[in-house]
Amino acid sequence: MIRKHIVFSGQVQGVGFRWRARQAANLYGCTGWCRNDWDGTVTMEIQGTEEAIDKVIQSIESGRYVWIQNMDITPLYPEPDERGFRTE
Repeated sequence: MIRKHIVFSGQVQGVGFRWRARQAANLYGCTGWCRNDWDGTVTMEIQGTEEAIDKVIQSIESGRYVWIQNMDITPLYPEPDERGFRTE
């Protein structure tokens, strides 16, 4: 189990990014959260296996209007008591 803090930039707001993130996280058994930030980026903390996290990101990228230009990734310590994935 790993956890990542990811800041996505590109065309990531107003395109269903957070909805897709929540749906994919639930599908692949990941926990965490994501939110839109004032500067047009989306910040996410996601926890799961490396493979599951990769599948969540691939699912988000497959969105019709989503275009991820850059991902700033920082590893974090897992939160063992976290349940579910929420959007803010």
